[in-house]
Amino acid sequence: MTLHDRAAAGYFLEDDISSSTDLSVTLPKNHFPSREHNPRAVFAAIRDELMLDGNSRQNLATFCLTWVEDEVHALMDLCIDKNIEDKDEYPQTAEIEARCARMVADLWHAPSVDDAIGCSTTGSSEAAKLAGLAMKRRWGAQRKQQGQPSDRPNLVTGPLQICWHKFCRYWDIELREIPMQPDQLILSPEAALRYCDENTIGVVPTLGVTFTGQYEPVQALAAALDGLQARTGLDIPIHVDAASGGFLAPFCAPDLVWDFRLPRVRSINASGHKFGLAPLGVGWVLWRQSRDLPEEMVFWVNYLGSNRRDLTLNFSRPGGQVVCQYYNFLRLGREGYRKVHAACYATAQYLARVIAKLGPFEILFGGEDQAGIPALCWMKREGSAVNFNLYALADRLRVHGWQVPAYSLPAHCEGITVQRILVRHGVSRDLADLLLENIRQSLDVFASHPGHHALSEATASGFHH
Repeated sequence: MTLHDRAAAGYFLEDDISSSTDLSVTLPKNHFPSREHNPRAVFAAIRDELMLDGNSRQNLATFCLTWVEDEVHALMDLCIDKNIEDKDEYPQTAEIEARCARMVADLWHAPSVDDAIGCSTTGSSEAAKLAGLAMKRRWGAQRKQQGQPSDRPNLVTGPLQICWHKFCRYWDIELREIPMQPDQLILSPEAALRYCDENTIGVVPTLGVTFTGQYEPVQALAAALDGLQARTGLDIPIHVDAASGGFLAPFCAPDLVWDFRLPRVRSINASGHKFGLAPLGVGWVLWRQSRDLPEEMVFWVNYLGSNRRDLTLNFSRPGGQVVCQYYNFLRLGREGYRKVHAACYATAQYLARVIAKLGPFEILFGGEDQAGIPALCWMKREGSAVNFNLYALADRLRVHGWQVPAYSLPAHCEGITVQRILVRHGVSRDLADLLLENIRQSLDVFASHPGHHALSEATASGFHH
């Protein structure tokens, strides 16, 4: 005869979760729990803590996607137990990754889709490190062949994302980051040439600079390096950090030449979870031709009786992000990506026009689709007699739930403070109007409190690049 414990059943089915025994005490935070807890109670507690993170849709600092379709959620659920690195166990997921790599090679105008080589990564930072390591290995092999020392490699860049600082530090490479100038906030070909020498493993322009959103001039840089080779014999490759622009320019600026149409571009990285519209956790790195990837970086994995290349820095990771990337490629195609991103550009340009008319702001970049990503960046207008700075405005907007970062530019422009908005998929015109209304309300608060104190970067801003 089956025995039923009414009290136990009532605990799970009838008790109000907030008055349950498990939630009447503080849950463990520093020591491993000694006993089990009710799953409903634990879920409720963690859900409440996550509420304090704020609303990701109002996070206008992040480049990462914060809105996905229901079908993407469903595909992520289907792939939650699939390790994409286990290619023998999950051969179809591996095949989907290979399809995506070929599609990206086609998108970036590789001379031959079959000869281009690439892979998915956890994000564009890992992809950048792999591309950087390939540059270092190629340069080292060339120096060895010439009988020259290879102990002092350097990398020439404009203002760039912190992953490149990590790469250079971890692999003992001198980073020659060309300082910003007030009248030149992005890399210029002329400046890049001044920093290049026989120890330069490559030059890295950014298609969508973190600080301002602008595209750096890849085609002009390639022409300058062609001229340098003609004069000196130095053959210095380009790697394009297209973390943001790699899934924007092909659709919204198709005539902009920045990719494998330029023979000097040997590799490109991009983030699938930014403007590739995939969920967080996927990036892409591609090399122009298989010979551009040093063979010693490749591990061969046998699956289904055939060998497949593996070259990531990480190992175990879920396959859902790559599967969802494939879903978006099929779901949207060139037409759909163009529509989605064109709407983002239109909203960014709308915000730039309105913010410029508010009075105290000067737009540095207004979201032009031929010149950068769908973002806008502004500074306080010189001579504007206001009692606040951009850190105070960012802090005030947090009251309304918005995260609109204010930060100082890198060397040699540390004295310039800017504020930036990223317009991603899901930032609608209506949402933009709500933000603008909150900006106007913030300006009214500052005007009605003349004793308001300006804030510093340390006290107001939690944003780092």
